[in-house]
Amino acid sequence: MFQQTLGSRIDFDGVGVHSGLPVQLSLLPAEAHTGIVFHLFDKSDLLHEIKAVSANAALMDLSTVVGDPRGAHVATIEHLMAALYAMGVDNVVVQIDAHETPIMDGCAAGFIAAICESGIISQAARRRFLRVLKPVTVEMDGARAEYRPHNSTRFEIEIDFDSPVIGRQTYCADLTADRFAKDLSRARTFGFMKDVERLWAAGYALGSSLDNSVVIGDDGRIINPDGLRYADEFVRHKALDAVGDQALAGARVLGCYRSYRGGHKLNALALQALLADHRAYEIVEMPSRLVDPVRHAPLVAVAAPAYGPQIL
Repeated sequence: MFQQTLGSRIDFDGVGVHSGLPVQLSLLPAEAHTGIVFHLFDKSDLLHEIKAVSANAALMDLSTVVGDPRGAHVATIEHLMAALYAMGVDNVVVQIDAHETPIMDGCAAGFIAAICESGIISQAARRRFLRVLKPVTVEMDGARAEYRPHNSTRFEIEIDFDSPVIGRQTYCADLTADRFAKDLSRARTFGFMKDVERLWAAGYALGSSLDNSVVIGDDGRIINPDGLRYADEFVRHKALDAVGDQALAGARVLGCYRSYRGGHKLNALALQALLADHRAYEIVEMPSRLVDPVRHAPLVAVAAPAYGPQIL
């Protein structure tokens, strides 16, 4: 029930999946109540501090972006945020020298392994939880998402693609660190070869490859020589993204998030709708069995992040 941080510093090297540029990223232990904060250094070594909350998230289509997309910002943070959220890490300073986190191998497994090696330290401050009190629903272009009351953090994700290799898939589970590591952390981002040239022309997916993405060819088959890591890897990656998107709530969510044909933008709109309705949730310091809530001022939903469908 207490806040947590990392046991030691963790360093990563990689490339940005959209920029294709090299990235150095470090995770540093942080004091209680820090939250997840990005420290971005520009070419003049000027520090920009950007907190990973919905109030600082830009309305973008292709990835999670915090900060000003025309200035100081960090993009494609969703896999890192999912790993920290699932592992129960509340307070971290993320030092980064580029505008995009490293894509690693297209999932959260590398972040999970490093966090486990570093260890997690409990802190003296109590953790805050956002408990869902009533259903909140949003719909968009035939897709639907809903938050509803539940006594733990639960995700029920369903996808439906007009592709024989994907089709209709469902993943439902309460979120725990062990379950995330086993079921979701290795599920990679995915997309269709037919979209690649359009994205390259627009300056996106420049760092994408078969080493960090599942690619579906024009003939409807998986291009990756080693195939899939899970039979239903596509919906598992959508669930991974939903975990990362929810991490911008500003507190751990006690409730069930359900989506049909969702993606980053729908996830963001659902979270924004929840935070905008102060009757739909309460903030608690959760003792055992969810009793005696301690109420706090409501969270403010400002510029919740928007995303497009997975395209890699």
